[in-house]
Amino acid sequence: MSPEYALDGHFSVKSDVFSFGVVVLEIISGKRNTGFYQAEQELSLLGFAWHLWKVGRALDFMDQTLCETCNADECLKCVNVGLLCLQEDPNERPNMSNVVFMLGSESNTLPSPKEPAFVMRRCPSSRASTSSKLETFSRNDLTVTLENGR
Repeated sequence: MSPEYALDGHFSVKSDVFSFGVVVLEIISGKRNTGFYQAEQELSLLGFAWHLWKVGRALDFMDQTLCETCNADECLKCVNVGLLCLQEDPNERPNMSNVVFMLGSESNTLPSPKEPAFVMRRCPSSRASTSSKLETFSRNDLTVTLENGR
């Protein structure tokens, strides 16, 4: 869900671009954005992709099953385009026709993305996947949920 929709309820064609960027990164990583939690740095899937991009290790984001069949340059292009689609300001995101052009282009010169929206997670969810074991927050593995009406 794009930041402008999540925070202000505004929906536009750039909201779809944001969602497309999430899907691109989910496909490359083989992980879902919902439920992903990278414990060491409290990052979401989007934040983890951004972190690896910044430190020059974006290929580490790629699912291991893709490594044998995927061209490294194509993977880097997809991560770059995915991150461009996730810019917090909708005006900084490309439109979908530009996204299609960038993905289909033979050129490897693409704009550099800025830090995307929603890079941090406040706490792990029960379905989170992580590279290290999460500590248990319950002594008896039971939780209490209070349901409040809208």
